[in-house]
Amino acid sequence: MHDFEARAAELLDAGLFDYFAGGAGDEMTLRDNVASWQRLALAPRVLAGVAERDSSVTVLGRRRAHPFFVAPMAYQRGAHVEAEIGSARAAAATGSTYVLSSQTTTDPAEVAAAMGDADRWLQLYVFSDRAVTHDLVQAARDGGYEALLITVDFPVGGRRERDERSGYVVEHPTYVQLSRGPTTPAERHAMHDPSLTWDDVAAIGEASGLPVVLKGILRPDDAERAVDAGAAGIVVSNHGGRQLDTVLSGMDALGPVVDAVAGRVDVLVDGGIRRGWDAAKALALGADAVLVGRPVLWGLACEGEPGARAVLQQLVGELDNTLALLGCPRAADLDTSFVTRRS
Repeated sequence: MHDFEARAAELLDAGLFDYFAGGAGDEMTLRDNVASWQRLALAPRVLAGVAERDSSVTVLGRRRAHPFFVAPMAYQRGAHVEAEIGSARAAAATGSTYVLSSQTTTDPAEVAAAMGDADRWLQLYVFSDRAVTHDLVQAARDGGYEALLITVDFPVGGRRERDERSGYVVEHPTYVQLSRGPTTPAERHAMHDPSLTWDDVAAIGEASGLPVVLKGILRPDDAERAVDAGAAGIVVSNHGGRQLDTVLSGMDALGPVVDAVAGRVDVLVDGGIRRGWDAAKALALGADAVLVGRPVLWGLACEGEPGARAVLQQLVGELDNTLALLGCPRAADLDTSFVTRRS
């Protein structure tokens, strides 16, 4: 992978870099998100006839050129002047579905205009001021966003000790300007609604008229409740290790969740996806697609749109190469026979 992270550490203010890079508590889950994919070994087949390959997947009934989604990431104007426009254009140029954060520093309408007809979703936080959430849903409808990705693992903010030590404050205004002037991440986290329940999620989905995908599921029983609540999909996620430390990695939680939903809804996964072969492992375990966050952000921070695009192009190329060397020419045909846990 391009060495964008090291360059971003040099380019960005230390507090801002730590905000983007850091996790909760002792950052055990943050580290395990990456390490967990390395605990899986690939098991290639040979002489499988791989001259023609197909990386496409189907999510929410729509064919995608490949399984890479750009994960929602807040405050991108802090990383680069191109902000969300840069990462969105990179997604559009590479056939990657783009997920815009609720804490975007760019108007969702501007992002939509920059992407044209490219696939895009809007990530939704539910704030104590429900009118703010309603406005975001309306922006999604007006901007041609395909689905709402409701983050459900954020009743309160996690204990992010890097931010406490650095004293980082959010300088750039967001589209949803919940307060005046610079604020700490913890102050912004306090604006989330901790009373959110399954009934609220179902009501938001019904009122929006858009498919709803729930992000932040780690338990099979919660996955089943998501199906019952009418979700069109779920994202197996621990919020990039930024909420509760020592929880399961996305990789470790994925299999039981896939088994629980039994094909009734689409299952995506995030957390620690760094190479194309990580995505292949996720698909082999039953995921329909993967979300990638920090690597894209580091590319954006270093070079704007071209940097973010280079990261996504590399991931797509690595997946194609992996399919060939794995003896599985179609990404949709990956299954557990292609992976094994290291002893």
